[in-house]
Amino acid sequence: MWAGNAIVGRMLADHVPPMTLNFVRWALASLVLLPLAPWLLRRGSGFAGHWKRFMLLGLVGVGLYNSLQYLALKTSSPLNVTLVAASSPLFMMLVGALFFQAHVRRMQVIGALLSLAGVALVLSRGHWAQLRALQLVPGDVFMLLAALSWAFYSWMLTQRREPEAIRQDWAAMLLAQTLTGSIWAGLFTVAEWGFFNPTLHMTWGVALGVLFIVLGPAVLAYRAWGLGVQQAGPTLAAFFTNLTPLFTALLSTLILREWPQWYHVLAFVLIVGGIWFSAKR
Repeated sequence: MWAGNAIVGRMLADHVPPMTLNFVRWALASLVLLPLAPWLLRRGSGFAGHWKRFMLLGLVGVGLYNSLQYLALKTSSPLNVTLVAASSPLFMMLVGALFFQAHVRRMQVIGALLSLAGVALVLSRGHWAQLRALQLVPGDVFMLLAALSWAFYSWMLTQRREPEAIRQDWAAMLLAQTLTGSIWAGLFTVAEWGFFNPTLHMTWGVALGVLFIVLGPAVLAYRAWGLGVQQAGPTLAAFFTNLTPLFTALLSTLILREWPQWYHVLAFVLIVGGIWFSAKR
């Protein structure tokens, strides 16, 4: 579903401004979740008493991460965006060790280095000598910042500082994040229209694309990610997100007719090798 998000985000890039797309995505996701957990907005639910935590989760997990991804898709291909995001395990380990007292295993370091080699291979377009004079396109930089934001979000999920009732109800937990994230996304959208004068082209195809990213990448994929982080931990879970480029390449070939190059294939091998080493005990 996240691979599909990159594909559809690329298809919508010329029709919907990135900040606007992110705001619409999470505002509609909140409407989808609201009937599943209406008690969250009632007095005594604990949501209002923990608003600072949910505002922070909404910022790093909804507001910043997804805005940066849609910005990246304006100047980079879906495959490149998801491959650069394969640096997530490295950020996950660094953030965990520096800010959350997490222990890093040797196998995880090996796995992260393999994944990072795959990222470097894509950024250099298969020519290692180009790394010396590498100039990142804006989309690559945006995705590196997004990976850092996602690392903080994932580790924050493990702290479990929200009320027990909210944490035990997946719809309420996600709704608390989408509501607060929509606030941040709305502020970014106001700035986008106030300073950059974007254009919006609505069609039935655009509407269907928005519907997909609301139901799939926004609601179902975030639910699956929350379960994965709780059961496997953020670092190991991050390595499995590196399978996203594989699905992105397949979808890009089928839908966008963007054929992968030889270095993409080798990058996939390195990324899967990173997953294997990180999971090995």
